[in-house]
Amino acid sequence: MNKTSPRFWGLNFLPHSTLQRLYMPFKTPTVQTASPAALLKDSQSLTKLPVSYSNLLSQCVAAKSLTSGMELHAHLIKFGFSRHPGLRNYLVTLYSKCCRFRYARKLVDESFEPDVVSWSSLLSGYVQNGFVEEALLVFNEMFLLGVKCNEYTFPSVLKACSMKRDFNMGRKVHGMAVVTGFESDGFVGNTLVVMYAKCGLLDDSKRLFGGIVEQNVVSWNALFSCYVQSELRGEAIDLFKEMMRSGMRPNEFSISIILNVCAGLQDGGLGRTLHGLMLKMGLDLDQFSANALVDTYSKAREIEGAVAVFQEIAHPDVVSWNAVIAGCVLHDRNDLALMMLDEMNSSGTSPNMFTLSSALKACAAMRFKELGKQLHSCLIKRVADSDLYASVGLIDMYSKCEMMDDARRAYDSMPKKDVIAWNALISGYSLCGDDLEAVSLFSKMYNEDIDFNQTTISTVLKSVASLLAIKVCEQIHSISIKSGIYSDFYVINSLLDTYGKCNHIDEASKIFEERTWEDLVAYTSMITAYSQYGDGEEALKLYLQMQDADIKPDAFICSSLLNACAKLSAYEQGKQLHVHAIKFGFMCDIFASNSLVNMYAKCGSIEDADRAFFEIPNRGIVSWSAMIGGYAQHGHGKEALQLFNQMLRVGVPPNHITLVSVLCACNHAGLVNEGRQYFEKMEEMFGIKPTQEHYACMIDLLGRSGKLNEAVELVNSIPFEANGSVWGALLGAARIHKNIELGQKAAERLYDLEPDKSGTHVLLANIYASAGMWENVAKVRKVMKDSKVKKEPGMSWIEIKDKVYTFIVGDRSHSRSHEIYAKLDQLGDLLSKAGYSPVVEIDIHNVNRSEKEKLLYHHSEKLAVAFGLIAMPPGAPIRVKKNIRICVDCHTFLKFKSNIQFTGGSLLFPYIFTGLMLEIDSVSVELVLYHIQISPHSMLNAPFYPILQLEMFGCL
Repeated sequence: MNKTSPRFWGLNFLPHSTLQRLYMPFKTPTVQTASPAALLKDSQSLTKLPVSYSNLLSQCVAAKSLTSGMELHAHLIKFGFSRHPGLRNYLVTLYSKCCRFRYARKLVDESFEPDVVSWSSLLSGYVQNGFVEEALLVFNEMFLLGVKCNEYTFPSVLKACSMKRDFNMGRKVHGMAVVTGFESDGFVGNTLVVMYAKCGLLDDSKRLFGGIVEQNVVSWNALFSCYVQSELRGEAIDLFKEMMRSGMRPNEFSISIILNVCAGLQDGGLGRTLHGLMLKMGLDLDQFSANALVDTYSKAREIEGAVAVFQEIAHPDVVSWNAVIAGCVLHDRNDLALMMLDEMNSSGTSPNMFTLSSALKACAAMRFKELGKQLHSCLIKRVADSDLYASVGLIDMYSKCEMMDDARRAYDSMPKKDVIAWNALISGYSLCGDDLEAVSLFSKMYNEDIDFNQTTISTVLKSVASLLAIKVCEQIHSISIKSGIYSDFYVINSLLDTYGKCNHIDEASKIFEERTWEDLVAYTSMITAYSQYGDGEEALKLYLQMQDADIKPDAFICSSLLNACAKLSAYEQGKQLHVHAIKFGFMCDIFASNSLVNMYAKCGSIEDADRAFFEIPNRGIVSWSAMIGGYAQHGHGKEALQLFNQMLRVGVPPNHITLVSVLCACNHAGLVNEGRQYFEKMEEMFGIKPTQEHYACMIDLLGRSGKLNEAVELVNSIPFEANGSVWGALLGAARIHKNIELGQKAAERLYDLEPDKSGTHVLLANIYASAGMWENVAKVRKVMKDSKVKKEPGMSWIEIKDKVYTFIVGDRSHSRSHEIYAKLDQLGDLLSKAGYSPVVEIDIHNVNRSEKEKLLYHHSEKLAVAFGLIAMPPGAPIRVKKNIRICVDCHTFLKFKSNIQFTGGSLLFPYIFTGLMLEIDSVSVELVLYHIQISPHSMLNAPFYPILQLEMFGCL
């Protein structure tokens, strides 16, 4: 049964058991007003005073006192007044209001003459109790009987048309009102305004409102309440302002309507204005207005104001408590919400379903398991644990408290499960990391033809992304298209994110390009996908596109872009992103700050990384690990260990990544004993078992220091099967110390583990070449050719004036090649005088020494540096990026170059062989080498582009 709003009609239903007491013996009422009961005792006087019956029946109608009314009806029948028209109308009204329509209709039918008052009372009763169809049938019967309508009939039947949204019937009734002249009546006019508005004809409603001769506050309230119900909140506010300008004084109901608008718009400013207006006009803060004001302040993120208004309410009801508690929960003041719940219990006000649902949300947010269980007990005692909203709240609370067994029991106990309950359970499993169960639930839901929505799809896609289940993602993609919800904003962004995390960048890019709107979430997913899977250039290009679309980035996008720059070793672009992070206020974000430290470290600027690290206010393990790793990567082993010890002193426990960086630091600094100590005691000291990465670092440390036998023993002692990184470290050690037997053994294992990696063949060929075993070198090359394994060509990039120039070994495609080689000849002469001699042993070509020297002399990084020296302005740093490891000869060449002095000066910074970036200051009197950063991983084979430039330049 539909119930109308008590604000409009003041309905209060009697218990069903009371309505059935029609034929029970009469007894003197004890709970009704004293006047009817007292007068009933004086039956003799009532026999002569029908007017007394009228007064008594009027009181019964007003109080909806069915029992007393029926007793009076019995007296009327006994003393012969039951056919009195006025008394009969009172009885019809009473029975209609109390849903006793059979008796009301019997009284109407027993009338000798059709009485418009009786028919109108019956019609009004049907409407007030939600029986719209019956009301319209009564009106039709009135019309057929020729009963003329009055100013009370039209509002009732028009309200029935409004409730049914029956515009055709409403228009006919409107025509009858015009013909009979009742259109000009204030009540009829107001009801017409409401009827047209609720039927979606707001313009006609506004015109009818303008035609009301005597507009009053009720007329205005009727109009802008219709706009509010049609969700035209802005227009409702404009109407309210128009009413104020017309000089019409609003009442409490007017203020309440507009306060609800403010709550919907989350407009705290207008809410405060209305609050001030109420105080200025001396309007009483009635319960309804006070509750609306609390709700407005709550939804406008002004919890203090909401609490202040709430405390002014003399006797807050359950709606008041619900408004303030829900507001606290909405804006993450969960502690305050639970305090208010405690005060509510102390005040004697009993919480209802809405109260307990809000309290469950607060417990879920604060992970209060025990209190959540107590609330569950309260729901069971109230026999309300089967309530839909309460059950969903229980599932959510138990899920966020990581009690999925209890969440599942709460779900299973629901007698009827809708899509919200399914979504809550799927979300719970996804939140707790049980992604397989979340996907299985959706599969069950789909196979059983249970309706799902966009929230279901978005939630289950999070689990699919975690599982990297690309086949499931494709199936859900197809399901979303077939079900017609593919165009939903959240579904598209979830699909985009899932395809990106599953490394299906092409499909993600297709979805991104097909979307019909610009939004931050889509750009974030796409930029993150490009960054995570090695296409940093596209990530930077997309950031330019995002700026053109005038979309403001967030800290997460900033972090992803900085990671992309770190992988590209794009120092200049990283610096520009640093500026953007400062501009948009992201420096307080821990993720962006950590990414900034990582970017500077991997781009070769350890000084900038150091500054960024010490500017982080609250450093976590990621911050410390990034900086320790940066020091280690740059060869500052002692500084890395000092920082590690400082981290331990401040109480931050390391993780496995931190210890990898510590072992790398010991490796670069040659601290064998320290590295061995950390490795052997890491489980005892920090509770971390060594992984493949830790073993690889330790084996590399032992191998580089010449302890090959100990390295081999460590490999043999690994409690699990060693992977490619472990055997690669052993192969690298064999190359350094020219141990052919060990190199062959390591290479054989790597052929099995990583058959497609060219590095294994190259290192083994280098070992053979250094020993003069050219036949073996040829065999390795043949194996590479037969296996179709291709060595990645060495390439170097240098950026000058927003253009990126690419060089390969022996490159003469550049327009200034003549000058480049001339500069190399000049440097070669100076280096030879300084004692430089090419390290020809690393060249695996079976040619004479002079040919080897020529091949080494024209390596891509040397060409890039020479071009930088002739193209860059004096004093500008030269930065060269390389896609593979720098060779030993180029290492030696640049080390000697750092000591060349034309007229004087000295080496400002020691040379370090640790990374992918070359930085050389080009000055007229001296060359200063800052550092070279070497990475064990290859970069992209394509050049990168500068960000924040309107024009993009390609390679020359």
